[in-house]
Amino acid sequence: MTDLASSPVRTGGEARFAPARMRRTVLEMAYAGSTVHIACAFSIIELLTVLYRNHLRYPDNQPRAEGRDFLILSKGHGVMAQYACMRELGWLDDSHVQNYFKDGSELKGLSDSRVPGLEVTSGSLGHGFSVGVGIAAGLQRKGTDQKVYAIVGDGELNEGPIWEGALVAAHHRMDNLMLIVDKNGFQAMGTTDDVLALGDLSAKFASFGFETLEVDGHDEAAVDAAIRQLWATGAGKPKALIARTVKGKGVPFMESDNRWHYTRLDQRTFDEAVNALDVTGAPK
Repeated sequence: MTDLASSPVRTGGEARFAPARMRRTVLEMAYAGSTVHIACAFSIIELLTVLYRNHLRYPDNQPRAEGRDFLILSKGHGVMAQYACMRELGWLDDSHVQNYFKDGSELKGLSDSRVPGLEVTSGSLGHGFSVGVGIAAGLQRKGTDQKVYAIVGDGELNEGPIWEGALVAAHHRMDNLMLIVDKNGFQAMGTTDDVLALGDLSAKFASFGFETLEVDGHDEAAVDAAIRQLWATGAGKPKALIARTVKGKGVPFMESDNRWHYTRLDQRTFDEAVNALDVTGAPK
């Protein structure tokens, strides 16, 4: 199996990080490993596309480069979306996809910091953001220009450590930290409104001292512009981007159907899902 930290960069010019191809990679992994969490990976594809293509810095394309930016996937169960990006970067190859979740696989179903490119071991929801706050604090003390992005699910906001971390980040004026909320309206056992209503998230984070914006999380140009606008404020505050997304985005029979949080693909549904995507240029 190819070493995760030394694989060559994938080619493809502007086609790199194409959302349809990345969704195809997620489907291939989920089918190969007979595993779950497809829909919650699909909802963050465009967010990750924009971050990896336009914002995250990895000197010499090294996932553990000293001067890198940090992406914290606090909603660690969406990790197949991040694996798809890592495939685009050449940090993973076809064998990692084909052997996902099989005996000897290096890749787990949740974010695992032992894998180069994954910064945090997450899955116990709520703590990944706090880890990101700690990293941002360290970088702030060092005086670097490195940035920290932390992606959380909206259901994850039920957890108290999220709000403790937000208080700390605002108190210490961590303007190198951006929280991105995947606001898809669902969590494992129902809608967020039914389980624990979240109210106006932009207003909540603003009240905690964050610069906030809300955006269509599947509009790549809008996401990119919002990220740039938040960094440009120079207000000495942490940032919060509330991204409205669709759980299962890209495959119509999965969209907003919460059964696909835990449903596994069979041959029929895999074929139907692949056919639903525009897979031009998808990896073979």
